[in-house]
Amino acid sequence: MSLRGKESVMDIPLYQVDAFTNTLFKGNPAAVCPLESWPSDDVLQAVAAENNLSETAFFAPRDDGGYDLRWLTPAMEVDLCGHATLASAYAIFRFLEPSRSSVRFETRSGPLTVERDGARLSMTFPARPGEPCPPPNALVEGLGVRPLETLLARDYLAVLDSREAVEALRPHHDRLLELEGLGVIVTAGGKDEDFVSRFFAPKAGVPEDPVTGSAHCTLVPYWAAKLGKKNLHARQISSRGGELFCEDLGDRVRMAGEAVLYLEGRIRLPE
Repeated sequence: MSLRGKESVMDIPLYQVDAFTNTLFKGNPAAVCPLESWPSDDVLQAVAAENNLSETAFFAPRDDGGYDLRWLTPAMEVDLCGHATLASAYAIFRFLEPSRSSVRFETRSGPLTVERDGARLSMTFPARPGEPCPPPNALVEGLGVRPLETLLARDYLAVLDSREAVEALRPHHDRLLELEGLGVIVTAGGKDEDFVSRFFAPKAGVPEDPVTGSAHCTLVPYWAAKLGKKNLHARQISSRGGELFCEDLGDRVRMAGEAVLYLEGRIRLPE
């Protein structure tokens, strides 16, 4: 951190990165804040709320050459976030340590490694296969449609019969708030891609997330088994849209995508 002027301030770099896309204004925007030391949790949450993006990532260096990484929505801290991890690695590779080809993060979900893979960044996350369950009334009423299949991991996974049905959804978020899981993944088979999805998480302060890496920890095991293939091309068909290249590794899921810088700035907080 640096001090400017007579007022004692905490000066935090800020990068806003569109993840899982190679096109500006597409994919999922994440705020990325490199730290030298950790402010209080209240400050982290206030910054995430002020940024008002689906996630803000904060990371600080470790003695072993890696980084501690945390993710916060405008309303809460979450245990796993794909697009903000990708965005954090992008900021490290482009601005902080451009000579690196891989970076290791320590997180609430264990160690996560991101590697350069040509124009893409590739990361491996723990798989979260869902268990079949009856669809709760709040899920059916919240989506306005009864899924063909329903599974539960961290999130509910609702399988519909077509890409068009997923696109047409206009959820009632007040009903989705009543559900046990953090969010709701809705998916169907694709056309030019293997499968499509959307993700709704009003409980986390994110009515619809544009592109959700952590949801693919559940989507990839499901579709790998359904389609009988390990390598999968996925699209999240939110209004912004995003593209992921995935591989089922059994107890892990590899996902890769591109990222684009939107802005670079500073956050100045009184100490």
